[in-house]
Amino acid sequence: MNVLGELALWIALPVSLWGMVLGFAGGRKQRGDLTLSAERSVFAVFLLVIVASLGVVDTFLNDRFEYWYVANYSSLSLPTFYKVSGLWAGQRGSLLFWLLLLSLFASLAVWSNRNKNREFMPYVAGTLLTITSFFLVVLLFADVNPFEKLGFTPADGAGLNPQLQSYWMTIHPPTLYLGFTAFTIPFAFAVAALLTGRLDSRWIVLTRKWTLLSWFFLANGIIFGMRWAYEELGWGGYWFWDPVENASLLPWLTATAFLHSIQIQENRGMLKIWNMGLVILTFLLTIFATFLTRSGLIESVHTFAQELKIAYIFLGFMSSILMVGLVLVLYRLPRLKSENQIESFVSRESAFVFNNLILLGATFAVLWGTLLPLISEGLTGQEITVGPPFFNRVNLPIGLALLALMGIGPVIAWRRASKKNLTRNFLWPLVVGLVTAAGLWVAGARHGMALLTFGTSAFVMTIIVVEFWKGTRARARIEGEGIAKAFYHLIARNRRRWGGYIVHVGTVFIFTAFAAAPWYQEFLQTVDPGETIVAESPLGHRYELTYEGMSTNVRDPDKNLQWQAIALVSVTRDGEDIGTFTTEKRRYLRPEQQIMTEVGIKSFPLEDLYIILADTDLERVLSGDASGQAVTFNVMVKPLVGWIWAGGLILTFGCLIAMWPSAGRVPTRGTQRGRAGPTGVEPLPAGD
Repeated sequence: MNVLGELALWIALPVSLWGMVLGFAGGRKQRGDLTLSAERSVFAVFLLVIVASLGVVDTFLNDRFEYWYVANYSSLSLPTFYKVSGLWAGQRGSLLFWLLLLSLFASLAVWSNRNKNREFMPYVAGTLLTITSFFLVVLLFADVNPFEKLGFTPADGAGLNPQLQSYWMTIHPPTLYLGFTAFTIPFAFAVAALLTGRLDSRWIVLTRKWTLLSWFFLANGIIFGMRWAYEELGWGGYWFWDPVENASLLPWLTATAFLHSIQIQENRGMLKIWNMGLVILTFLLTIFATFLTRSGLIESVHTFAQELKIAYIFLGFMSSILMVGLVLVLYRLPRLKSENQIESFVSRESAFVFNNLILLGATFAVLWGTLLPLISEGLTGQEITVGPPFFNRVNLPIGLALLALMGIGPVIAWRRASKKNLTRNFLWPLVVGLVTAAGLWVAGARHGMALLTFGTSAFVMTIIVVEFWKGTRARARIEGEGIAKAFYHLIARNRRRWGGYIVHVGTVFIFTAFAAAPWYQEFLQTVDPGETIVAESPLGHRYELTYEGMSTNVRDPDKNLQWQAIALVSVTRDGEDIGTFTTEKRRYLRPEQQIMTEVGIKSFPLEDLYIILADTDLERVLSGDASGQAVTFNVMVKPLVGWIWAGGLILTFGCLIAMWPSAGRVPTRGTQRGRAGPTGVEPLPAGD
């Protein structure tokens, strides 16, 4: 199977290149036979990449250590589950996995449009096969072939990094890759629109679900990575503004801007150039994220070894995409003019434009902070560090502005908001926000930015709740339905709108959780067995942690362990026993005998208790010296961390609702088609 897999890669490259040529030629000459051949090439490449991927998985499952990739990312003792995930555990396999997902989405896009939108499909197929050919060239000619053999066969492999042997890390990279590759489809349709000159909102309607799908996977991939960092890295946080963390955030920011600004083009025929630029920029940032991880030019816990050949190939490809995109946009500039202009500063169009500008400001700030160390070293030879203080200082006010616009944008009137519209939609939410901030101030909260965030979150949540209530009440009155049934039908009738509101609810939860960071409590204390640490919660709870003692496990090859030192802690909360927890140090046999920390976490609805074994005399502990069991614990009490994960679930649910295919309109008596009534109930947009 492995030989067949490598052969499939070599066959896939000429098939992809040939299909690419046929696609563009078919579009240029308007020949259906050439277009059909290009589309069949998309399917053929997908089947060949499946064979290649199965070949890599087969080498892992059968412990074929003569292959460089298997020898460096697997071992005899590695569980089967992680052997299968070896397909995306390292650089070589992850590039092939990226290609597999890309060819899957390309095939789905071609298949779903086999009998429609035929004017776009030659160029869509040609663009998709161009990108596929690029990744095939990288795999076969950039020294990252997953089927490369060693000159000998080791008895065992180096094993998978223990930090990667985590449920969250198993699903985090594939989810991000799904987000990155899914956005290739909107990009391909944008290129097709530019080449055909069909630059109305039709290409946006065709790709809206693909954009939502990409955004959905990117958002979840980021949250999964945060959860992995929180549980596995043992430092107590979930986001460190690491360069590769930033690289995954960048396309999410621009995709968010694109999702909002396309509503202006659909409703008002505006921002055509802006939207075309956003779709090209977002695609470039998905490639940039791959480049940053795989070139190794920036040090990160996520990056692979430095590969300058890959770096040059990726830079060349990104430069080519940028130049072609600019040329096409400039060529079609006369047809990209807006059909209308912004009539008032106080309007939904203005709110969405401000939202876009702020998102792009955040994108630039994160990109600049990420690349500055590399630029500085390249130009001056001096290494500089850009850490969390810079990113927090710049992005906190940006995030606060975005949070406010999240509430303003969806309910402010199109074209020009009247005083009545502003009063009706914003007076009571503003009062609730001010009362929330004032109440927290009276309760003793004194952190200005956090108070602003809590108040703004209350403002946005009030707007969303009122919108749901107004729509549900109006439908219940008009249709004679019960509240629950009216609520269900309200969402079913316009999934895109109300799913978006639910996404906003999840985002508010996440922002609120971030705002609680100033009240994190940390206690560092050295104790002997039997002694107790008292940790006070900012919410008024009292934790008592009693150190029970240390146990050890020396050399367990089946678990890849050289040794394991486990501290047992019993915990009470306000005098109530909540169980025993363990936190430990481990040294693994492979790779490189790494020492890692395993933390103890207890989650409550409003806070987490986080226990780290910070220090101990490992030599005395491992030798069994009963008098040397003193340890230093780092105990943290972290309010509202669980709201990040809860917000992620709500966000996911809302996005699924927005993407879910409509079964048909739910009838509503007494409403006019084509514009929203006073209840705020809108008809389902065309194409949704």
